[in-house]
Amino acid sequence: MTVQVLIAGGAGFIGSNLARMLVDDSAAVDCVDNLITGRIESIRDLLGRPNFRFIEGDIADPRILARLLRRRYTEIYNLACPTGVPNIAILGENMLVTSSIGSLNLLKVARWSKARYLFASTAEAYGDPKVFPQAETYVGNVDPVGPRSAYEEGKRFGEALTVFYARKFGVDARIVRIFNTFGPNMSPDDQRVIPQMLRRVINHEPVVIFGDGLQTRTFLHVDDLIEGFVRMMQKGGSGEVYNIGGDKELSILELLDIVRSVVDVDVTPTFKEHFIADHARRLPDLSKVKALGWRQKISIRAGIETTYAHMRQALTSRPSDAVGRAGDKLAATAAAGMAV
Repeated sequence: MTVQVLIAGGAGFIGSNLARMLVDDSAAVDCVDNLITGRIESIRDLLGRPNFRFIEGDIADPRILARLLRRRYTEIYNLACPTGVPNIAILGENMLVTSSIGSLNLLKVARWSKARYLFASTAEAYGDPKVFPQAETYVGNVDPVGPRSAYEEGKRFGEALTVFYARKFGVDARIVRIFNTFGPNMSPDDQRVIPQMLRRVINHEPVVIFGDGLQTRTFLHVDDLIEGFVRMMQKGGSGEVYNIGGDKELSILELLDIVRSVVDVDVTPTFKEHFIADHARRLPDLSKVKALGWRQKISIRAGIETTYAHMRQALTSRPSDAVGRAGDKLAATAAAGMAV
């Protein structure tokens, strides 16, 4: 029996990689995306596949909800939400509406279909953490009206909805808190730290680092994340929360050193004051997901090598004046640069 999968946000970076893997594995995949930050380019090779269907629309739109309720799904991956710290000031309303009304709509579809459901949350749900590493039981340190609140609180609300539907209606739902992820198929206009470093190096532009560069993150290749998604969908407990991220903590300056060694270019960073309240450190406790057999397999260096090759190809193949939708908006802000 063919697995019927719905991916919300399926034209985004993570969603498109997930869709490709599932289609190649013979699943029937419906991808819904409003293309605010998703890109048709990310799924163009899938559009002609008989087991792939693209639906352009917003999951918060009742017309899209009505359309999705006409089908029955086996699995639903809710990856819909603009990401990237610079996007908070620009697309904050979209983040809040997508994570609340949009998530509610998809949970209704999951209940109707009796589908397994995965909500893609974020390490930002922990806010500026004071506990290291962050276990799933940590309630975090979040400012509900702070400059990052549209993304943080939107995702936290989406988590609350997910657990509520699991408890009240028996929806087989789980939550994955994603830590920094990178890999092929990231847009050249993506404002996150690794694609921005690579784009600037390729374009011979100054590499801008906000703050002193000593803030730390962990980094995970998208293939490892997707393997975790599929494992959580099959083995994760209903109503449970799982961290998925890299297991090695790096400062942004250490990350730049790896990029330097991969591209073999002497890059001198330019330091600027951060344009938004930053988090000094982020580190996941991965005990829970590792207990289900998941492990990080792709090294940061190997992942950056493949991401660099893909970024070079993407920048070479697009028109010289092309700028993505998110890039257009971000270019208009004084804050355009790298964010983690």
